[in-house]
Amino acid sequence: MSIPKNGTLLDDVRQIMRLNHYSINTERAYSDWIRQYMQFHEMIDRTEMLITPETKVEEFLHYLAVQRKVAESTQNQAMNALVFLYKRVLDQPLEKTADAIRSTKKRKLPVVLTQDEVKHIIIFLEGVPQLLVKLLYGSGLRITEAVRLRVQDIDFDYKQITVRSANGNKDRVITFSDSLMPFLKDHLQRVKLMHEKDLLDGLGMVYLPNALDKKYPNAAKEWGWQYVFPARSVSSDSRSGEVRRHHIDPSVINKAIKGAVKKLGLVKSVSAHTFRHSFATHLLQRGTDIRMIQSLLGHKSLEATMIYKHVLNQGEQSVVSPLDDLGL
Repeated sequence: MSIPKNGTLLDDVRQIMRLNHYSINTERAYSDWIRQYMQFHEMIDRTEMLITPETKVEEFLHYLAVQRKVAESTQNQAMNALVFLYKRVLDQPLEKTADAIRSTKKRKLPVVLTQDEVKHIIIFLEGVPQLLVKLLYGSGLRITEAVRLRVQDIDFDYKQITVRSANGNKDRVITFSDSLMPFLKDHLQRVKLMHEKDLLDGLGMVYLPNALDKKYPNAAKEWGWQYVFPARSVSSDSRSGEVRRHHIDPSVINKAIKGAVKKLGLVKSVSAHTFRHSFATHLLQRGTDIRMIQSLLGHKSLEATMIYKHVLNQGEQSVVSPLDDLGL
């Protein structure tokens, strides 16, 4: 889909991404990579970008791998952004995939908490951060997936949560803990009161994906579409300018986690994502099939899930150290 090139290049990038319903996070990431690409080659107009584009892209990706030593996934994201730029914005698809040096930065083993550590962190938390962390650990959600949950995504009768448009733009269904059910219900009652007050104040709208607000004009105010974890205050949407109640910012949860970890005196580097890693590792320890864990996590390939087997094999816990035989 092409559009008139009336604004800056990045304006066109954002407009095309919005017409094609890309997420705001992808829009920001792609825009930032394209900006860095332009700065790297000191290009100021489209004409310069159309001269030997494959070579320019290859040099930029080579720079990311060799000079900045970025991870493979980071280099891949940069390449995807540039492929999008040339194909969808500049109308000149790259003739071949850039033959740059691929990043070989090794993937680090994830930080995993013991069950006691998870328990103590949760005890030190309270309110929404505590409930959200219980959900992260109990269901293996990513923090972005958790904060984007809508009321209609939670099915209490079947005790399941539908994660919409996750990685790869696919939906998946996961279960949640029985112990969480009463806390979630109480939380949603409070959220509903907030929503009803918003409606009385002439507000109550949320962002709807895939231009659903055009097809269903009143859906943005319906209870089922509201965020399970809304922000404390309404704000202006960065794209449309509409005043809405967005979901809670993930940084709020990570800040609460870091506070709890500091109080406990843990030396591990813990974030919201650590609870997803711990969920997978603890399931493996209980004997859960690796492919079931892959499905619950929403991994495209089994290789991504196998990292948790490597975590369990650290130090080869099944091997008894010869020092223990000395009885010292």
